[in-house]
Amino acid sequence: MTPARVGPGGPGGRASASGTTGPTGRGGRGGSEAHGARRWRLVRAGTDAVPPSVRRFMRRARQRRLRAAMPWAVVGGVLAFAGLVAWIVFGTAVFGVREVRVTGGQILTAVEVRNAAAVPDGVSLARVDVAAVRERVAALAPVERVTVVRDWPRTVLVQVVERTPVAVVPQRQGFVVVDAAGVPFRTLAERPAELPLARVVAPGRDDPATRAALQVLGALTPELRSQLQEVAVAGPARITVKLRGGRTIVWGDASDNETKARVAGALLSREGRTIDVSAPDVVTVR
Repeated sequence: MTPARVGPGGPGGRASASGTTGPTGRGGRGGSEAHGARRWRLVRAGTDAVPPSVRRFMRRARQRRLRAAMPWAVVGGVLAFAGLVAWIVFGTAVFGVREVRVTGGQILTAVEVRNAAAVPDGVSLARVDVAAVRERVAALAPVERVTVVRDWPRTVLVQVVERTPVAVVPQRQGFVVVDAAGVPFRTLAERPAELPLARVVAPGRDDPATRAALQVLGALTPELRSQLQEVAVAGPARITVKLRGGRTIVWGDASDNETKARVAGALLSREGRTIDVSAPDVVTVR
């Protein structure tokens, strides 16, 4: 009997075909999934997975970073706060000027001082140029000195010290009041009874005649001053002091004023309408 030949289509062939399925068969897909693709998952490790020494190192590192950053954070916060404060003070009207308060004025009114100060209403108090305000107020003739300060939160305080009158000079327009430095600062229509009269041509700080008259006035004794009517300066060596009752003291120049005043006061009890102390060592009464 001839043995049967098993072809590729026989049972063996089908088995062989089934066993040798290619990549497109189910066997191929299963093998690809099993050996070609891997799926990963992140899993949080427990605290016991990190050694204690590593945890201590990491904790110290964080503390060092925080300590290093802390000064910069503080500086940044301070700068930010300072910038905010500066903006509020200089750039807004929160601290704007609401009042210019004037003290010390008797000759000058508060309105005159405020007009001279020229501080804009509502301007930031920090931006007020107090030196410029002081210069403007000091330019007023009756002002001897002035102080300008910021009175927070919204006031500019102007403290005025006016000149002290020591004599009046008769002029065409009235009586000019001068202080001890010879500065004319006020003109009156009538002569003040409490001020002595100084007859000079052009009163002023730089006028030699004005300075000479004031030096003589400053040297007079109380007795002479109580009887004084006027000091007249006709020239550098032609100074005369006129007293009540028609008496005249020939003073000469403005030297040795204290000596001349003392000698003239001692001679007031003598008879005579003219006392000449121009040379205090040789005095004449006539």
